[in-house]
Amino acid sequence: MVTWAQRLRRYLIAGLLVWIPIFVTVFVVQTLVGLMDRTLLLVPERWRPEALLGFGIPGLGLLLALVVLITTGLAATNLAGRRLLRWSEDLVQRIPFVRAIYGGTKTFTETVLSDKGNAFKRVLLVQYPRHGMWVLGFQTGNANPEPSHRTGQDLVAVFVPTTPNPTSGFIIMVPREDAIVLEMSVDEAMRVILTLGVVTPAWSPEMGLPLVSPET
Repeated sequence: MVTWAQRLRRYLIAGLLVWIPIFVTVFVVQTLVGLMDRTLLLVPERWRPEALLGFGIPGLGLLLALVVLITTGLAATNLAGRRLLRWSEDLVQRIPFVRAIYGGTKTFTETVLSDKGNAFKRVLLVQYPRHGMWVLGFQTGNANPEPSHRTGQDLVAVFVPTTPNPTSGFIIMVPREDAIVLEMSVDEAMRVILTLGVVTPAWSPEMGLPLVSPET
C-alpha cells in the first residue's frame, strides 16, 4: 500500500527532475549572455541601447561578440591581417611576463581548437590518486620530453577534471601503457563528470573494440 508520504515524495522527485535541468540550463545561458553583453563596453556610451532607446536589449552583446569574432577572423586570414598580427605578436613577445601569459594561452588555444592534434579529443581511464583507483581524464598531448627522459618512461599528459566543476582539475603524467583509451566521446565523459557519475553512456563488450594505449 502506497502511503501519501511516498506519493508526495515521488511527485516531488518527479518535479525536481523536470525543473532542475531547466534552471541549470537557464542559469548557464544567462551567465554566458551576461558575459557577452559586456562587449557593449566597446561601444561608445552615446551609441549604446540605453542611451538611444532608453532601455537595454538582452543578448545584443552576444550578437556584437559574434560580429567582432567573425570580423577578426576575416582580418586574420588575409595577407594584411596576418602581417599586422605577426607585428603585434612580436611586440608582445618583447614584454616580460606578458609574453609568457600570451604565449602559453595562444599555444593552448591553437592546440584545443585545431582539428589537427588530439588534445581533449580522447577520453582516458587512468589510475589516480593511487593504484587501484580509476578516474576519467582527457589526453592533452604527450608529456614534456624532460619528464619522460628523467623517468625513463613514455609519458602522456592527462587532464583530470574535478566534479561537478570540470573547469578545474589536475594535470598528471602517466606511462602511456597505463592509460586506457575509452570509446566514450568527450561529451559523454563530461556528462558523467557533471552528474557525479549518475548518467553513464550505454556500452557492452559486444559494442566495444579491444582496449589499447593512447597513440602518439
